[in-house]
Amino acid sequence: MKTEFQDVSETQKNITIEIPSDVVDAEIDRVAKDYSKQARLPGFRPGKVPSNIIKQRFREQIHHDVMHDLIPRAVEEALQERGIEPVTTPDIKDVSLREGEPLKFTAAIETVPPFDPGDLSTITLRQPSSTITDDGVDRTLERLRERGAKHETVEGRPIADGDTAVLEIDRTDPDGKVDHHDDVSVELGAAGNPPGFDQNLIGLSAGEEKTFVVHFPADYPVTDMANTDVTYKVKLKDVRRKVLPALDDEFAKDVGDFESLAALRARVRGDMEADAERHAKQHVRNDLLKALAERVTFELPSSLVDREIDRRLEEFARRLIEQNVDPRKAGIDWGQFREAQREPARSAVASALVLDELARRENLAVSPEDVDKEVEQFAARSGRTPAAVRAQLEKEGGLARLAAGLRREKAVDFAMSRAKMTTD
Repeated sequence: MKTEFQDVSETQKNITIEIPSDVVDAEIDRVAKDYSKQARLPGFRPGKVPSNIIKQRFREQIHHDVMHDLIPRAVEEALQERGIEPVTTPDIKDVSLREGEPLKFTAAIETVPPFDPGDLSTITLRQPSSTITDDGVDRTLERLRERGAKHETVEGRPIADGDTAVLEIDRTDPDGKVDHHDDVSVELGAAGNPPGFDQNLIGLSAGEEKTFVVHFPADYPVTDMANTDVTYKVKLKDVRRKVLPALDDEFAKDVGDFESLAALRARVRGDMEADAERHAKQHVRNDLLKALAERVTFELPSSLVDREIDRRLEEFARRLIEQNVDPRKAGIDWGQFREAQREPARSAVASALVLDELARRENLAVSPEDVDKEVEQFAARSGRTPAAVRAQLEKEGGLARLAAGLRREKAVDFAMSRAKMTTD
């Protein structure tokens, strides 16, 4: 077998392969013999059709079978001789197959060139502080109070800032279209209210009506409303005031299974500390992966980047579906979204390549016990049995991906142990 390699780039190779005619003819004869055993042609007994007629009658099918058998083996042999590992299935083109002649074709290969991740001890990572202050706990408790707030009707005075108005509204757009809304609650002072809307309500009493115009400025965030005038006719049906619950032991019991405010405060602090630690670890991990990605200096295989972009789009679409949103009707420019994912995808692919190289060099392996443990944890999170999860993974070819992910996590731990860590 003759092979000729051409370096298109660091990651793209073309291999021209020529399989000798005697090997090709022998394979044609073998396949033709198999067809002869099954062929049913008029005038011939089963298994007695001459070889030349079989080759003529089933020429395309025989040549397809010959190429399907010889080409993958030849490519694999050529790659093994050069020690090249393709990242995707080789693209076969310019195939020439004729009986009595060598089989010639070209295989386009994408691969990752040998590279050195470098000295990991030169990576410096900053560990964010995960300290939780008393003020932070107090702010969280205040948010809990806000969620437990009640709105009580205010008697004997007009509406004021901070009150909630219960309104009947007729809204007339610039094109004259009128929209009627009843029992609309508007908290005066809320950030999302139309500009100047609240000021027109202040001083009204329950039962009173008012008509006014609101001008939306040219820089209004909602572009369809920018630089327009909208007429509102409102009737104030009720004035309500938000009443926060007292921050005491009774409040703690209403929030959950807490005997006292001190117990609730301790739980809040513990949850905040756990969240802060998770965020800090994720921050350090992201910085590590970014630093590793920067150590890849060659142009990444385009197929790997495209595959990562596809994965990100599929994951985003799946999240929309989980939220009962049809991705096709979400009003998303998917072409623009795809391009926006290109750079993050490049970084993800580059860091993964470095992690794989570290795993190879350091002989980091994933044991069957590691896989079993991960399957059990996934099963516990999803409320399924480990056997069911494993069966699905085996059916979808997911066990290999799971093991590859665990191997990369071992490489992350290895790189983290070698990097320098600083704290805020």
